[in-house]
Amino acid sequence: MPNIVVVGTQWGDEGKGKVVDILTPHVNVVVRYQGGNNAGHTVVVGREKYVLHSIPSGILHAGCRCVIGCGVVVDPGSLIEEMEALVQRGVSFDGNLFISKNAHLIMPYHPALDRASEAKLGSRRIGTTGKGVGPAYVDKAARVGIRMADLLDVQLFREKLERNVAQKNRLLREIYDAQTFTVDEILNPYLRYAGWLAPYITDTASLLTRWIESGYSVLFEGAQGTMLDMDHGTYPFITSSSTTSGGAATGTGVPPTRLQGILGVAKAYTTRVGSGPFPTEMSGQMAEDIRARGNEYGATTGRPRRCGWFDAVVLRYAVRINGLDTVALTKLDVLDQCETVKICTGYRYKNELLTDFPEEEAVLDGAEPVYEDVSGWMSPTSRAKNEADLPAKARRYLERLEELIGVPFCMISTGAQRDETILCEDSPLMRWFPSVRSSLL
Repeated sequence: MPNIVVVGTQWGDEGKGKVVDILTPHVNVVVRYQGGNNAGHTVVVGREKYVLHSIPSGILHAGCRCVIGCGVVVDPGSLIEEMEALVQRGVSFDGNLFISKNAHLIMPYHPALDRASEAKLGSRRIGTTGKGVGPAYVDKAARVGIRMADLLDVQLFREKLERNVAQKNRLLREIYDAQTFTVDEILNPYLRYAGWLAPYITDTASLLTRWIESGYSVLFEGAQGTMLDMDHGTYPFITSSSTTSGGAATGTGVPPTRLQGILGVAKAYTTRVGSGPFPTEMSGQMAEDIRARGNEYGATTGRPRRCGWFDAVVLRYAVRINGLDTVALTKLDVLDQCETVKICTGYRYKNELLTDFPEEEAVLDGAEPVYEDVSGWMSPTSRAKNEADLPAKARRYLERLEELIGVPFCMISTGAQRDETILCEDSPLMRWFPSVRSSLL
């Protein structure tokens, strides 16, 4: 049984939740390997819309085992709220949710530091969600973080909390002139969270190994996207974890040798939330139209997303960094009303043509996109059931994108519903999961 990583190839919000939702019936386990509740995966089931923040998208399928890996940072209060909201909508967590003992906790001082730090940055602010994810990863790297296992040991939790509160209060008071915390105001609610979450906290790395050895198929679900990766993204305008396929191993304890394939997810155009370079960013009415048709607002914050044309330079970079076998393309239907569709094939910087993504901040800031214009198809794609049903010009657009990025598409999404999905023949996906076609009929 294959173990497959699903990874975003742009700046997040590519539609990974829908892709994971479609594939979940064909796997036994879905594991989230990085990020925190600063990301949101939106899944539409019939007339119901679910927005998941920390819980893997597989939870919407009865019988699927869902794991929150050690690479995730967890806000326990937010997680419990998310669980309770899903239970009210008929979702069960009995025996199908597992949280790594080694996952780090987001503490109340982390959002406070997040917001205070952003305010100090002024025009150089990153544009974080203010959820405290970055500061939680800072503590993890500084070896002062508090983990889920610590939550189950009252004495150890108190000792670590006392040390951290003393340190964080100095930062908040003396550097940021912000409100401070007491140990008791954090300790008491977190001990209640411990009682709530204790049945779900376990050694997930060991569990995953046993399941894989017994023949289970595992789907690894990333949050955010390649261009927000800690090491490979548009630094410093990034998230604080390893969003690329490599993070699937470090964020779960499953070795890379157990991964059989990497599936990237990309939009038929590009978006990003927050600050930072965005070479193909649109402006004016076109940006407003794409944002409205694509409902491009953050699933977690509601912030309007910046919109731009498809960037083949970014996708080629994502293919290389992640080792992508195939790509699922989403939101093709959003471009149905465009008379002309632009594709960025390279960047121009100081009279030099760049076809590889530049890592230098100054080069990226000064790079101008080189566009190739493609005639729009000006007809709906949402009713297409296979590639042959798509308008001829839409098919040419897809063929050109495949030529530019160097890997085949496996799936074309033309709407939010599960059945608004085209599966591409002879793609790696069909070899990994031959039964996926019948599940969409």
